[in-house]
Amino acid sequence: MKILFASSEAVPFAKTGGLADVAGTLPKVLAQMGHEVNLILPKYRGIDEKRFPASPAGTALKVPVSQKVISGEVYVRNMAPNFRVLLLRQDAYYDREQLYGTPGGDFEDNAERFIFFSRAVAEAALELTPDIIHCHDWQTGLTPVYLKTLYRWSPALARAASIFTIHNIGYQGLFWHYDMHLTNLGWELFTPKALEYYGKLNLLKAGIVFADAVTTVSRKYMEEIQTPEFGKGLDGVLRDRRGDLYGILNGVDYQEWSPASDPFIKEKYDASDLKGKKSCKADLQREFYLKEDPHVPLLGVISRLTDQKGVDLLVPIMEDLMGLGVQFVLLGTGEEEYNLLFQKIGQRYPQQAGIRIAFDNLLAHKIEAGADLFLMPSQYEPCGLNQIYSLRYGTIPVVRATGGLDDTIQDFDPLTEEGTGFKFVGYDPGYFLEAIQRALQVYRNGPVWEKIMVRAMAQDFSWEKSAREYVKLYEKVLAKKKEALVKK
Repeated sequence: MKILFASSEAVPFAKTGGLADVAGTLPKVLAQMGHEVNLILPKYRGIDEKRFPASPAGTALKVPVSQKVISGEVYVRNMAPNFRVLLLRQDAYYDREQLYGTPGGDFEDNAERFIFFSRAVAEAALELTPDIIHCHDWQTGLTPVYLKTLYRWSPALARAASIFTIHNIGYQGLFWHYDMHLTNLGWELFTPKALEYYGKLNLLKAGIVFADAVTTVSRKYMEEIQTPEFGKGLDGVLRDRRGDLYGILNGVDYQEWSPASDPFIKEKYDASDLKGKKSCKADLQREFYLKEDPHVPLLGVISRLTDQKGVDLLVPIMEDLMGLGVQFVLLGTGEEEYNLLFQKIGQRYPQQAGIRIAFDNLLAHKIEAGADLFLMPSQYEPCGLNQIYSLRYGTIPVVRATGGLDDTIQDFDPLTEEGTGFKFVGYDPGYFLEAIQRALQVYRNGPVWEKIMVRAMAQDFSWEKSAREYVKLYEKVLAKKKEALVKK
């Protein structure tokens, strides 16, 4: 199968969030399974050309944008057998410090930048003739529209199927309606049934409406976004497409996140020999200048400090947590209000709380390996990765039962002693604190806690498993497409 991935970011080239992990890793795994995979993304200034040199392909994509024709030069890097990355160079759009905007807000021309990219993907598809065109998030939302409108004349693209993946429905690519001219699409598509959303142009909605199939990054999140509470205004559109909507859980890269091989942690360990985790805990305590005590429960948080991540549940219970005699470490950055609040907590409880307002990949590995419990009280969480990393490190998650957190964590049952973590449902600080207290009660029973750790470490959320589900979906959608063409 020939697959074209289109994403605005992908590891190891450019990353702001989990989208990059998916777009960089899933194609690699599909290529290992024998499929021919190309991944296209913009050639940003921040891509390290020394680490990842790419060669000019010798071709340029000519992309109409309103009354202009914008040229984009394609650079190619072979990543592995069957897997190439295509970097689209257009310096006026992408030669900037950030991907989407400055810390103070989005770039004003983001509509034009990613309308250009969406149509460039369609132009690239004319040359590559893929079977599957897999688009990700609002930045590629117009590609499925182009395939069914301005490019429907192409026999090769008529046979191809488009998949559109929603990574976070909170980011929709909303722009004023005067940007519609940039798309070169007819105004007949600016309707509530297509691209229009309360008078604005909605690029995420475009992908949802026009793709042959729509996926999101966990089964629970797929169900949630069809409700008013989680759908961010698009729940009705998604319910209309429920027959073509699928939830496929993201995988994780165990080559990077495994205590058996992690180069960043003090001592390696696995489920058959856990003593290395004690060494990692002591190392983490030293890192944050906390008392080295193997018995005190050590709670870890790695998070963007925003309400979406449930930080507004964590702040009100911090005093209660300190009263329980635990140690607490936090790594993250976000809203200035929360940055300052946690810095004050660290100053107030220097013997118990270690706070690092930063992004630090090495320290993230140390926290996953050294903490006893990992806290993720998210308001909503399409998939979530840290709870999955935590399972592999034997660091037991305490999570809110939402999205991918609910799909990946089995709540501990004290009667059967089965489970891989602790969950709470109601979005309330009291419920969160109660779940932590349940976990701490079990933590004091060493043999039972070790059983939970071993069970957690045995969970398999590898990309190979997720990739097989995607292949089944690709085959299903292609068969449906072929049947429709025959009927024509």
